[in-house]
Amino acid sequence: MEKTDELVGVAEGAATVALGPPGRRARPWPLGVALAVTAAATAVLLLAGTPWLHHPAVQAWRTVCLAITVQALPFLLLGTALSGAINAFVPADLFTRVLPKRPALAVPVAGAAGAVLPGCECASVPVASSLIRRGVTPAAAFAFLLSAPAINPVVLTATAVAFPGSPAMVAARLVASLATAALMGWLWLWLGKEEWLRPLLRHRHTGHRRGHSRWSEFRLGFQHDFLHAGGFLVLGAMAAATFNIAVPRSVLDTFSGSPWLSVLFLAGLAVLLAVCSEADAFVAASLTGFSPTARLAFLVVGPMVDLKLIALQAGTFGRAFAWRFSTATTVVAVAVSVLTGGALL
Repeated sequence: MEKTDELVGVAEGAATVALGPPGRRARPWPLGVALAVTAAATAVLLLAGTPWLHHPAVQAWRTVCLAITVQALPFLLLGTALSGAINAFVPADLFTRVLPKRPALAVPVAGAAGAVLPGCECASVPVASSLIRRGVTPAAAFAFLLSAPAINPVVLTATAVAFPGSPAMVAARLVASLATAALMGWLWLWLGKEEWLRPLLRHRHTGHRRGHSRWSEFRLGFQHDFLHAGGFLVLGAMAAATFNIAVPRSVLDTFSGSPWLSVLFLAGLAVLLAVCSEADAFVAASLTGFSPTARLAFLVVGPMVDLKLIALQAGTFGRAFAWRFSTATTVVAVAVSVLTGGALL
């Protein structure tokens, strides 16, 4: 009896550490930071009477920041709405039944399934988070997260329009993006650790609960995901806007002459510019001084790793995951782009 009481006490202590004191809800501190930054940025952007805000550089920064945010916001709404709908209306075991039982096979299937979501990276993060909470292996969810912004019909159509008469660029983007997503999924199976993921994400399994309205659960899930991701979206947009204004155009010409430096530079530029995947093909097409392989690297890396996506991943999955996953994805995406570009372009 004493041993049982001791075990109960240990369990209660562990619950207190994990969930916090009774009556208080545990809340990840990055959300508060993101919302505070969002509020501060909104105040700055709306202040019209402060003289220094009318400086051309500040006005340009404000325009770029708002453009990135407004461009990504509809797709963030789409992703969070889809995440909420999955949570409230889709049976909890649907995805585990549809995907192959073996994680190694589930990864490429999930990567190919990314073609059905017509959104950008802002939409894929909350959807991937919802899939993990519903029991889908994280490796498959991450393959979906990486492939969805790069191979959906809207993005491929935009790429074809941006590169008229060059179907090889469309094919190269499709092949390189799918290969990168699958490789990253398999890499997570091999080296990934669940403790890198936020504890709330690892242990929380959502879904419709008896006695609760499905529409109420949809509303609450949508509200939580949108507010959580929205703050990090604005944070990433602010960083991207700063780079756009601070780096002169002449820097682009410096790197375009070297084949290897041009690939690395455009890959890094894709991370910093944080252009939505529906529009990045037109940016790549405008970089005529760079080789096709370098521009392919821009198209492959951008939808998978950029400032706003890193911020969204940090807010959703945790910072320990975000910096490891983003670094590995960048390396794999650049290597795959070089190999694919050399074969198809």
